[in-house]
Amino acid sequence: MDQTLPNSSPLFPRFMRLTVANILSIIMVPLANLMSVIFLGHFSEVSSLAGVALAGNILNVIYFTLSFLRMGTTGVTAQAVGRNDHESMILVGLRNGLIAIFLGAAIISLQHPIREIAFSLRSANPEIEAAAIDYFNAQVWCAPGILLNFVLMGWLLGREQNGKVILMSVVGSIANIILDYVFIVQWGWDSRGAGISYALSQYCTFFIGLVFFILEFQWQELKEIAENFWDISAFKSSFTLNSNIFISNMIILVSNATFHAQSSMIGTIVYAENALLWQIFNFSLYLVEGIGFTTEALGGNFKGQGNTLKLASLLKLSLTSSVLVGITISGACVLFPQTIFGLLTSYKEVTAGISTYTPWLFLTVGFGSLAFCFQGYFLGLAEGHTLRNTSLTAMTIGFLPTMFIASKLHNNHLMWLSVALLLMIQTLLFTIQIPRTFKENQQPEQNQELNSPELSVQ
Repeated sequence: MDQTLPNSSPLFPRFMRLTVANILSIIMVPLANLMSVIFLGHFSEVSSLAGVALAGNILNVIYFTLSFLRMGTTGVTAQAVGRNDHESMILVGLRNGLIAIFLGAAIISLQHPIREIAFSLRSANPEIEAAAIDYFNAQVWCAPGILLNFVLMGWLLGREQNGKVILMSVVGSIANIILDYVFIVQWGWDSRGAGISYALSQYCTFFIGLVFFILEFQWQELKEIAENFWDISAFKSSFTLNSNIFISNMIILVSNATFHAQSSMIGTIVYAENALLWQIFNFSLYLVEGIGFTTEALGGNFKGQGNTLKLASLLKLSLTSSVLVGITISGACVLFPQTIFGLLTSYKEVTAGISTYTPWLFLTVGFGSLAFCFQGYFLGLAEGHTLRNTSLTAMTIGFLPTMFIASKLHNNHLMWLSVALLLMIQTLLFTIQIPRTFKENQQPEQNQELNSPELSVQ
C-alpha cells in the first residue's frame, strides 16, 4: 500500500488544507449539538432543554480532560510518518486506542457515582434535573466511541488525511441531526432521545474511522506488528505524554471555573458581561485551536524528518496566522462592541458598560492565540512536560495571586488581568524554549526519552 504523504509539497497550501480540516472537525460536534438544542427548544418542554444543557456541560468537562487522547496521538503519529516508520505509526493508533477503550469502559462502569457527584455540585429544580439525568444516562454509553474518535481523528490528522477526518465529522453530525428529528420530533423522547441520538452518531463516526484505520494495513502485517504491541517502554512513554497533557487541560478547566465563580460574586451585570466576553474569547481560541492542531501534525512530521528549517518556517506561519485571527476578532469587539454584543443579548444594561472591559480581549485573545499555537508546536515534538511545567508555572505566579487579590477587592479588571497574565507567562516561557527545540531536533534520534522507538516524551 502506498504510504507516501505530501512531505515535499509547499508549506502554505499544506498548512491551510490541514487547518481547514481541523477547524471543520472541531466545529461539527457543537453544530450538531446546537441542532439538538433547536429541536428541543421547539418541540419539548423548557425543562428538557435546560436539562440537556446541564448534563451536556458536565459530560463536556469529562471529555475535555480526556482530549489528550487526540492531542497525544497526532504529534507522535506525525513523527512516525516523518521517519517513514509504518510499524510505529500503526502501533501508536493501536496503543492509544486500547487506552481509549479502557477509559471509556471506566466511565461507563463509574457512571452512577460520577452522575451523583456531578449533579450534587449543580443546583437545579426537579424537572430540569430529571431531564438532565435522562440525557446523561443515555449519552454516557457513547464514552468509548467518543474517546476512540479522539484517537482516530488524531491519528488521521497526524497522517494529514484531512478529507477522511472531515468525512467522519460530517457523517457523525448528519446522523445526529437525523436521529434528533426521529427521537425528539417524531417519537417525543425529549432529553433521553437527544442523548441516544448523540451516542449513536458517535458510534457512526467511529465506524467510519475504524474502516479508514483498517484499510491502512494487511492482516498479515498486523500479526507481525502485534509482537511489538506490548512494549512496556512505549506504553510508559504514552502514559507520560498523556498524563502531562491531562494536567495542562486540568489547569485550563480550573482557571475557567475560578474565573466564572468569582464573576458571579461581583454582581449579576458583571457576571453577564464576563459571560459574553468569554464567549468571544472561546470562539477565537476555537479557531486558533485548529491552527494549533495543524502545527502539531506538521511539527511532528518535520521532527521525524529532523528538518529544523521546516520547523522554523512552520512556527512563523502558525504564529502569524494565529495572531491575525486573534487581532481581527478582538479588534472588531473593541471597535464595534454594541453591534457585536448586541447580537448576543438584547439586555441594554449588559451591553451598555461592556466596552469598559473589551480592551482586555486584545491581551487575552492575543496572547491566548500565541499560547495555543506554541502548545500545538510542543505537542508536535511530543514534549508534554513543557506544556505541564509552563501551565503550572503560569498559574502559580500569574493567575492565582492576581485572582486572589481580585476576589478580595471585587475588581473585574484584576480578574481579566489574571487571565491575561496566565496566557502572557505561558507565551513567554514557550518562547524562551524555542531555540532549544531547533538545536535538539537537528538529530531527533538522539533526543528520545526512555529510549522508545516511537516517542520523544518527558
